[in-house]
Amino acid sequence: MMIHPVIESLKRLRLKGVIEALECQLKNPESKNLLFEERLALLLDNEIGIRERKQLQTRLKKAKLKHQAYMPDVTYEAVRKLDRSLFLSFESCRWIDEHRNILITGFTGTGKSYLADALAHNACMKGYVVRRVQCPRFFHELIAAKADGSYLRMQTELAKADLLIMDDLYIAPFSDENRRDLLEIMDDRYNKTSTIVTSQLPMEDWHEALGDATLGDAILDRLVHNSYKIALEGPSKRKPQPKQIEQ
Repeated sequence: MMIHPVIESLKRLRLKGVIEALECQLKNPESKNLLFEERLALLLDNEIGIRERKQLQTRLKKAKLKHQAYMPDVTYEAVRKLDRSLFLSFESCRWIDEHRNILITGFTGTGKSYLADALAHNACMKGYVVRRVQCPRFFHELIAAKADGSYLRMQTELAKADLLIMDDLYIAPFSDENRRDLLEIMDDRYNKTSTIVTSQLPMEDWHEALGDATLGDAILDRLVHNSYKIALEGPSKRKPQPKQIEQ
């Protein structure tokens, strides 16, 4: 049988992984010793692998993560007060399935954003849709979206994301419009999806920082309820380490 027409048909079907695996089999004489079902399984496995890697790359690109962060690379120095068993329990992503939030606080440089991105990367690996926004720039983007007519599309995209990271929330004062936008986002996502918030501000100060008692109650009720809290301590990881004095 002429193989060229088969490959052309596979190209028309856009089965790149099958083509690659088939060409490898044709170059390997030992492949002839395999059963038809075994050879077919290898072709399909390669196709599935390529598609899954491509889908992962697409999810990571859309997530717009700040760091190349991975859960196995997270450190647990005692000074950080990061609960190792709790953090490792997030690897299964059950917390996303249960629509729970994770709130990470700590001084600048303690690794809040890295932890958030590590959790997000793990979620992308497992097929969840992730979006990351940088506050307060994000709130300016929402205002601009209202002006150019893209606000509804933007809100819909945020609402549908399995996981939303709001990095550096509370770093700048809230306007009334900011508060209402945040409430709308939290209301859309409440008990449907999961959110990670990172903030330099301790959680006990969040209500006051929102600047409106009524809206603050509504926002925090949707955000803090059913959430995991991580309060990082210790010095900034961005500070240069002291040089060793040569003896």
